[in-house]
Amino acid sequence: MKSIWATLVLLFVAVGACGQEAVPFNGLLLDAVGKPIRRARIYVAHPDKYAQSDKQGRFGLTNVQPDDTLKVRYNKQTYYIPVAGRRSMQIRILEDMQVESHESSKLLDYGFHYVKQREYAGYNSQITGEELMRTGCTDILSALTGLIPGLNIVENPVDGTYTVDIRGNGQAADLTPLYIVDEVQVASIDHIHLNQVAYVIVMKDATIYGVRGGNGAIVVRLKSAQTL
Repeated sequence: MKSIWATLVLLFVAVGACGQEAVPFNGLLLDAVGKPIRRARIYVAHPDKYAQSDKQGRFGLTNVQPDDTLKVRYNKQTYYIPVAGRRSMQIRILEDMQVESHESSKLLDYGFHYVKQREYAGYNSQITGEELMRTGCTDILSALTGLIPGLNIVENPVDGTYTVDIRGNGQAADLTPLYIVDEVQVASIDHIHLNQVAYVIVMKDATIYGVRGGNGAIVVRLKSAQTL
């Protein structure tokens, strides 16, 4: 009986944890004269799970903890800004690596609608370039075949093109996922050799890209980009 109750308690705890909503943390990034900074990377724990400021300097993260430190990667420099209990942040990068920051009630009011594209997270499977090369293939799609559960890749023997189904929408007219290489959407990843690849993320849920991500996304990170 005790073991049954223990199991039930663990189950309720797990359900409660899974049911928690992500908490939005909105930010605005400006330069010394107050102009928006675009395409800066902002992250907390891991540089490959980051938000990117848009053309208005806005960015959005989720589940930022009061004692976390934001890392802002801009112009090949990394700035460290303690959250210090704040729930949003307007950041101004000054000269000589100095930073000013404060909480903004205006940013808080926007909630989840402030930035459409939040941090690059929620991926289903990540495969390193080394793992892909061990398959003996030379292109990404061929190497991914059989590595990702539910991923269906069929090569057309006539023209060598691929039909890629990430989400299992076998009856859909167009199954093509988004292809993102170093943050840029491309039409194809056929030209990328595996020895160039740092890792590949296969996203079944690519809603961070809006309606374009309805069929999922294959996100490629090249080794050359990791030195930026």
